[in-house]
Amino acid sequence: MNIVITGGSKGMGKAMAEKFAAAKNNIFICSRNEQQLAETAEELNRKYKNSIQYFSADLSKKDEILKFANWLLDKNIDIDILINNAGQFVQGSVYNEPEGNLEQMIDINLYSAYHLTRALIPKMMKNKSGHIFNMCSIASLKAYNNGGSYSISKFALMGFSKNLREEMKPFNIKVTAVFPGAVYTSSWEGANINPERIMEVEDIANMVFAASKLSPQACVEDMVMRPLLGDLP
Repeated sequence: MNIVITGGSKGMGKAMAEKFAAAKNNIFICSRNEQQLAETAEELNRKYKNSIQYFSADLSKKDEILKFANWLLDKNIDIDILINNAGQFVQGSVYNEPEGNLEQMIDINLYSAYHLTRALIPKMMKNKSGHIFNMCSIASLKAYNNGGSYSISKFALMGFSKNLREEMKPFNIKVTAVFPGAVYTSSWEGANINPERIMEVEDIANMVFAASKLSPQACVEDMVMRPLLGDLP
């Protein structure tokens, strides 16, 4: 199977790439940092002896999204799973966050998934197969203080996922919205949070992988995951 993962060089994206690579799939990852991408691809190729290919692009920019999409389309492969994982968190309240914060959050957290999906989905529709995962957030479900434009963008991504789910039913394409709570990634470094209090990136990877293995007639629409003790206060 051919698996496309954005934001695939670290964190949840890397964990998902590794999970699917271990199952002998062909992996195509993308992120801004070419060095991290190369290191991730080399590491996974060395461990699993299969095809890990990468493309460096800033997915907050439409022209670079389309370059990545065309790179994939030029390979003339059937994309079995698309994981729209690229995203960014910048905290702030609507009334006092820096000017341009909303545009920045929408560009990377919503438009990256929107434009990439639109570029790749026609062939999936023609084949009448495929599975799209959109990495939303608990912030898509419940507003919280200092969530600001990040939460707005994640609410929008949830709306995109729900609409896409309905539209793709006639084409046998599954759409799953993933809503993780706090996950221990680099964004938590220096936050003085006990790693045992929040989830591991492998938890998300394991659940996405499991959802991808259901029978053709079953679709996990919404996947909500929280730390055992609930959201952080």
